[in-house]
Amino acid sequence: MNDIEQERLRKVRKWLSYADEDLRFAQHGLKLTTSVPYRLIAYHAQQCVEKGLKAYLVYKGIDFPYTHNISRLLELCAEYAAWTEQIEDAEELTPYAITTRYPGEDDEVTDEETSRAIGIAIHVKQVIRDALVQEGLTIPDKKED
Repeated sequence: MNDIEQERLRKVRKWLSYADEDLRFAQHGLKLTTSVPYRLIAYHAQQCVEKGLKAYLVYKGIDFPYTHNISRLLELCAEYAAWTEQIEDAEELTPYAITTRYPGEDDEVTDEETSRAIGIAIHVKQVIRDALVQEGLTIPDKKED
């Protein structure tokens, strides 16, 4: 394996690591007993999905646009993978990338919506990791909190 290939795989693992951090942060937020920031939790669930999809695109050597649009990222991944059909519900998370960060942009995010967002993120994370492993990527096991 040459240096360029090693660097690409390092970047893939870094994207996956950042996605993992976003998901862990979102899950931790649900453990709060008061003033639960549902909008921020939903945002981090969206970020987990976005970064996971971008990790796959980096693995495939595909340039992707600067976007938070999960639908667009799924379209790009679908050119190389059939598993995108399993995670189409991830498109629901796209609005959380923007509307949760700025006042007055959208309705409040509910507990139920937040729980669903985390569930989707967990599922997407697993589908992408399984696909990458099947395609030959070695992903170090990390101890989850």
